[in-house]
Amino acid sequence: MDALLQYALGAALSVVLMSMNLIRRPGDSRQSLLPGCVASIGVFDGLHLGHQLILRRLLDEAAAQSLPSLVFSFEPTPKEHFSKGVPPARLMRFREKFKALDAAGIDWFYCPRFEASLGSLEPDAFVERLLVKLLGVRHLVVGDDFQFARGRSGTIADLVSAGSRYGFTVEEIGSVVQDGLRVSSTAVREALSAGELDHARRLLGHYYQMSGRVVDGQKLGKTLGFPTANVKMNRKLSPVSGIFAVRVAGLGSDLLDGVANVGTRPTVGGIEPLLEVHIFDFDRDIYGQYIQVDFVAKLREEEHFPDLKSMQAQMHVDAAQARGILTAA
Repeated sequence: MDALLQYALGAALSVVLMSMNLIRRPGDSRQSLLPGCVASIGVFDGLHLGHQLILRRLLDEAAAQSLPSLVFSFEPTPKEHFSKGVPPARLMRFREKFKALDAAGIDWFYCPRFEASLGSLEPDAFVERLLVKLLGVRHLVVGDDFQFARGRSGTIADLVSAGSRYGFTVEEIGSVVQDGLRVSSTAVREALSAGELDHARRLLGHYYQMSGRVVDGQKLGKTLGFPTANVKMNRKLSPVSGIFAVRVAGLGSDLLDGVANVGTRPTVGGIEPLLEVHIFDFDRDIYGQYIQVDFVAKLREEEHFPDLKSMQAQMHVDAAQARGILTAA
């Protein structure tokens, strides 16, 4: 079983020491990468099947050349930086991406803050300044749709040409096709938005996941007989919303079944989006613990009820439906 699959099964939530090195500022830790690295560049949002193929090639080539592996990304993403409105929903927060790359066995994560000065670099300046002089890239693995530098004007052909001048090689990885569709972060977002969680699972190679630390809440769920573990979204826009059958990892060796709400809780006047999870047959204080929630099936959209009694009745229906789905899954 490879490291990416282990992450999909919740291994990234195990209590282990992180081994991946993180570089957040452009000038950090240059000497540590000498005599170079094998790298890949991209957003890597969601780490879908296409990303996983790139990472496997990255790790294989790094091992073959006895060089460290490195993933180069930006935080925030260029799309988030240039977006004039609400940017595309994130499939992964920064911490989730870090944990996934670490679980995959990547040695270095170079993730500087994206600023206008970086976005204005021409392709050759981007390659010379960042890939050659800063990171010492010896081999670069990229997807077949990769573009870079100012206005996304840099192409794979530009990379190959630059590599011949600066002494690095470029490997282009073809798209992965699943269910007749090119696998991409956009395709995953569209599947999640449509409530097609099984389709999203096939694109990702695992159920869509969110993770976070359990925070204190209003305890209204407990009053209604449905105590919940509340997790802040920490996203401008969530890729999922509504009521879901879920499984929870991080509270022991077993996955725990439950039902979750992702939304603002309009019946009780909520404003901030929140992930609320009711874990079946579970009675433990887990405040402050870090959990991972796997979204197995969507039950319905969030709705506004006329009163708490009506909402409580629907919660019983949702829980029974979720139990049935999870028993059969």
